[in-house]
Amino acid sequence: MFVSRELRKKNIAEYLLYMWQVEDIIRANELSIDKIKALLVDPYKLSPQQEKEALEWYSNLIEMMRLEEVKEKGHLQINKNVLINLTDLHLRLLKSQKVPFYSAAYYKALPFIVEFRAKSEGREKSELENCFDALYIVWMMKLQKREINEGTLKAAAEISRFISMLSLYFKEDEEGKLDLEDELM
Repeated sequence: MFVSRELRKKNIAEYLLYMWQVEDIIRANELSIDKIKALLVDPYKLSPQQEKEALEWYSNLIEMMRLEEVKEKGHLQINKNVLINLTDLHLRLLKSQKVPFYSAAYYKALPFIVEFRAKSEGREKSELENCFDALYIVWMMKLQKREINEGTLKAAAEISRFISMLSLYFKEDEEGKLDLEDELM
């Protein structure tokens, strides 16, 4: 919970990937608050107030997963909303003449996005969700110390550069510092 709060402020992409991992951890622990407490709360010496907050946060996520029927797969609506907001910004950035480097990063990553989509179950997913799926899979493979081929690493690096740029613009936009309005001549 404390990590997610910090990530949400600093880097929306890392936040979303982290939240997907939390969903998977909750699933792996059979949506059991007792197992989550033993794994993710007890090992840290939290104050009673922090422990209460953490347990409440995990309990709320577990309840949402039950209510939204994402106990086995899929993502919570709160995480889908982040993707929706990122997609909205992505489309605004592509339309704007003020951020040509963003469009360049997107078009450089696009062949990798298309290739990943063709190889995965993500044919119905948005481009951005496919990007996050690709990054999440590579991240999980690294955590599991599995071998990753050179092509996959290259694709992940290009997608990561693009998503990092989107993340930076997202932060600017949330802070009211992003001006995408093209000036009339």
